[in-house]
Amino acid sequence: MESKKDPEGMNDQYLRDIILSFMIAGKDTSANTLSWFFYMLCKNPLIQEKVAQEVREVTSTQENGASVNDFVTSISEEVLEKMHYLHSALTETLRLYPAVPVDGRCVETDDTLPDGFKLKKGDGVYYISYAMGRMQYIWGDDAEDYRPERWLNNGIFQPESPFKFIAFHAGPRICLGKDFAYRQMKIMAMALLRFFRFKLADETKNVTYRTMFTHCTLTEVFISVQFQGQVSLVLKCKS
Repeated sequence: MESKKDPEGMNDQYLRDIILSFMIAGKDTSANTLSWFFYMLCKNPLIQEKVAQEVREVTSTQENGASVNDFVTSISEEVLEKMHYLHSALTETLRLYPAVPVDGRCVETDDTLPDGFKLKKGDGVYYISYAMGRMQYIWGDDAEDYRPERWLNNGIFQPESPFKFIAFHAGPRICLGKDFAYRQMKIMAMALLRFFRFKLADETKNVTYRTMFTHCTLTEVFISVQFQGQVSLVLKCKS
């Protein structure tokens, strides 16, 4: 129907671009972030237990309660809004391992930056969010530490300026899927941490990454998964 209204704009190329946006911006970013999130929880078991404890407290479930399907069905918007520590842990993951590690824009007209640097039409301006998330003069002396508490004030999540926490970009072009991505990741994390515990199968193996459109792990990571303290298995993860 839309193609009949606007045959020039609603064409196969437009449809291709929309599908590509969903595949890259709406799938790989969240999947890669969750990979890094669980990797960081494995490296920081006390934080993993804090998140799991929050899941139990907010959802009022015991260790051997509802099934996975029933539990996921019970996760409401109200429950998600109360998951402050989980939200902080995900945000801290994005600070250190942003889904899009390098981003930029093309200059449309001649302009001058606040520091006096002159830009010409067609110039590319890029920023490295991976590096910005680790700069001490922005985040303090513990910039490279994984510390979800930096986002909390009396247990309540406190967002930073998007021009400081740049994982979702900032300004009028800020990521449209930001809130949806958080909901998606929080539901997945809650479902897994309610029933499972995770640890690295090999603590001595370092994880490397590669910079593409998204921030992917290059090394295969083997994670040991334990179900309610009973059954263990080892999964191979590579984003």
